[in-house]
Amino acid sequence: MGTPHDLSPEPDEGNGSAGGGACAGGVSDFVISEAEFDRIFPDRDSCYTYQGLIDALHTYPRFANTGTEAMRSREAAAFLTHADFESVGLQYVKEINEANYWIKCDYSRPFGCPAGQSAYYGRGPIMFSWNFNYKAAGDALGLDLLNNPWLVEQDPSVAWQTALWYWNTQNGPGTMTSHEAMVGGAGFGETIRSLNGALECDGGNPASVRARVAKYERITGIIDTNPGSGLTC
Repeated sequence: MGTPHDLSPEPDEGNGSAGGGACAGGVSDFVISEAEFDRIFPDRDSCYTYQGLIDALHTYPRFANTGTEAMRSREAAAFLTHADFESVGLQYVKEINEANYWIKCDYSRPFGCPAGQSAYYGRGPIMFSWNFNYKAAGDALGLDLLNNPWLVEQDPSVAWQTALWYWNTQNGPGTMTSHEAMVGGAGFGETIRSLNGALECDGGNPASVRARVAKYERITGIIDTNPGSGLTC
């Protein structure tokens, strides 16, 4: 299985660790049903509730809600594929390697690290990390994640919101957001580039690319949709 990666300015790998948190409840017309979600993540940590994801969707209403049904399904599948890969089937809520925690504080930023130098380690479905990401995502989502980064491991909706923030607004090492890649026809391969292309794409780690594609094909199979073209980077 894959190893979770950080959303970092430099190529950087992190490891996850199972963790708990408060979980929430409700209903939705999300393109992936709760039964399908359960099939995709049969061994997930109890904090990663389906409803936590549903509660987070209001933050980016165009996510998995743009274009044809096939396009909406592919985007949802692509997003959950990277969550599957980064958090090892949603089994990990936070980064395991505590020796790396202090690295994720960039003191060159004017806002510093008010929660402590070791507070900005990877958390959530895409191992969201670094003080500047907590600051930017918190500002966008109306949450004080810079001062309280622990919300990402304690509240399932917040965990999913940070992942959706990155997916819908950040290019990472790519040239477009993952949302743009899936609705604009570039395909799944460009979402790999936007999340971890500095390490994996253009021959960097073809085994990881193949592993992500295999997970994507598995998930599109579960939800009965065609994976589309442009699968690799």
